[in-house]
Amino acid sequence: MGGGTEAHGGLAGARGALKDRRMAITCVLFDFSGTLFRVEPADRWLGSVLDAAGARYPARTVTGWVRALEESGGQPGGAPPRRLPAHLAGAWELRDLDPERHRWAYTGLAREVELPDPAWYEALYERHMRPEAWAPYPDAVEVLTGLRERGVAVGVVSNIGWDPRPVFAAHGLGALVDAYALSYEHRVRKPDARLFRVALEALGGVDPGEALMVGDDRDADGGAARLGCAVRFVDHLPGAERPAGLRPVLDLVG
Repeated sequence: MGGGTEAHGGLAGARGALKDRRMAITCVLFDFSGTLFRVEPADRWLGSVLDAAGARYPARTVTGWVRALEESGGQPGGAPPRRLPAHLAGAWELRDLDPERHRWAYTGLAREVELPDPAWYEALYERHMRPEAWAPYPDAVEVLTGLRERGVAVGVVSNIGWDPRPVFAAHGLGALVDAYALSYEHRVRKPDARLFRVALEALGGVDPGEALMVGDDRDADGGAARLGCAVRFVDHLPGAERPAGLRPVLDLVG
């Protein structure tokens, strides 16, 4: 990891580290998927497409498709591919820089699983962008509201190939985010420090030493440390298994 504040393995115990910096935190940057929001389970993802198509199959068959789709990595926000097909390597590498590459990469991975109707692959991709396919972590609203009450600016910095703003709006978080720095809009992705700088500039030119980046990917989100931001990590877990993973952020800026 580059220069700047050391990225610790969790939020706990970070208060002292931030105090040692002798600078108040005036903004917090968050990752999207796995940090503020969690994508729906793969069985519900596929089930919603089957229901919309009026398709009925034996439970054992559907379970097999779900397992194969999980292994393929075809659900954005879900598990990464266990094996990346050679013909998709280029699109996968650049998926977060362009919406078409993003679609091509993920529908291509899903197509590695043989499903009865070819139209389902596009339907699955479309489904993952719908607000109902995402749920905020249980403490997300509490933490973002608390930051707003403390006068701390909030930015979202995400490697993504589509616009998540409607997801935030539909779940009541849109008014709690001040700026977005999305990889596909700026053609640069984390851990490149330029994307974090875009967010800080959008928030009024915040000094990196006054910023905290919160994410679940130690490589991608850890890039903020190269600018001098504090970096803290949360675990990418289902919401029920991480009911209060974001809450320590309020202690860090309190």
